Amino acid sequence: MAEPNHLFRAARVRVESPEAPGEPLARRELAEMVNAWIYEQTGRETAIDGNYIGKLERGLIRWPDALYRQAFHAVLATKQDRELGFRRPRRTERNTEDVNRSEFLRAMAGVGAAVVTGSFTELATSPPPDVPAVVGREEIDQLRMAARLFGTVDHTYGGGLVREAVAGQLRYAVNLLNARCPERLRDELFTSVGFLAHTAAFMAFDAYVHEDARRMFSLALACAEEAGDWHLRAKALSSMARQAIWRGDPDMGLTLVDVAFIRAERLTPTERAMLLAAKARALAKLGREQETLRIIGQADDEFSQSEPENDPVWMAYYDLAQHVGDTGHAVFDLAVRNARHAPEAARRLDGAVTGHSATFARSIAISQTKLASLMMKTGDPQEAAIVGSAALRAAGQVHSRRAADDIRELGTFAKRHERIDEVAELRHNIQTVTSSA
Repeated sequence: MAEPNHLFRAARVRVESPEAPGEPLARRELAEMVNAWIYEQTGRETAIDGNYIGKLERGLIRWPDALYRQAFHAVLATKQDRELGFRRPRRTERNTEDVNRSEFLRAMAGVGAAVVTGSFTELATSPPPDVPAVVGREEIDQLRMAARLFGTVDHTYGGGLVREAVAGQLRYAVNLLNARCPERLRDELFTSVGFLAHTAAFMAFDAYVHEDARRMFSLALACAEEAGDWHLRAKALSSMARQAIWRGDPDMGLTLVDVAFIRAERLTPTERAMLLAAKARALAKLGREQETLRIIGQADDEFSQSEPENDPVWMAYYDLAQHVGDTGHAVFDLAVRNARHAPEAARRLDGAVTGHSATFARSIAISQTKLASLMMKTGDPQEAAIVGSAALRAAGQVHSRRAADDIRELGTFAKRHERIDEVAELRHNIQTVTSSA
């Protein structure tokens, strides 16, 4: 029989009912307040009701969804899960085995997509060779190493080059969830699988296999939630926001960033700068000029406090060049509407081009292309043609649909100056390269 959760009930009855002053908060009222808080924070509609609250109080549910827990803390003015009697269910060796791949994937709403072809269901039911019966430190370290190596390849050559190889590694990683794992390593296993899933997802995003990317980002987020890893959670939500913005849905991008900022005090300054840069890009797409500039200022302030040694391994890419590049893209969108922002956009984009090492070839190509487009729009078209030709050569070295689309955009900006010989030659080269691609 389940043990009643007296702490949760006590927290509820301490709150006064808004409908009956002097009386404790009713179960129905608490459910409505939690639903309202989640909607205000995320735009997500939930259906928590008095019956669900009753299950919590009777101890039938001891570990609600992470977002639900955050909402209960906000409404009941608590901070720690133990204050509400929330705790992870203990796992015996037997039920640790039961955290198998199919159950895990069914628990993750919407996580059932293809990596290259097929589906995650197929992925999880076709075990690769040599999956150990017990997962230990060695396997977890190998997953992390694979994620880092594939991430480096992605930054240098683009997401289209080794997606199938990443798919194989992710298949192996998901199947590891079927093996026994010591409880002390369990969270690390989920974080490592999530890290690899995020790497695979970003490659899919860069290659425009968007549905795969969306669901693999969801897998990364689910792993982060399962592990209680706020850092991986922020990274997954940041990348999901970037994908939404890129696909023309900046409102969704803002929502995802706002969700990532729940309990932002647990994140490092570098992570907060990353999230604020994504928010600025969404606001700029919406044409909200003053808000964009204000958020960029906040992002700069956070980045000025960055201490890389305190960041998780997947944040190593977010250095000064990355920061000025990400915020420079936001200012670029303002500058194409209002040329007074062009000098600041150019300063930031140029800082990204000159600041990145050769490892980040894709980032160099994308920022250099944006800089050339900015100059075509607001500056000297002949100088823009020189920068654009360099960007075209850089983009030719990476397999990135995003970089290719930015090159096409440069060709569109150049059209108004096509009577200038250098610009005409650039447009011809762009058409040749993009047509063959």
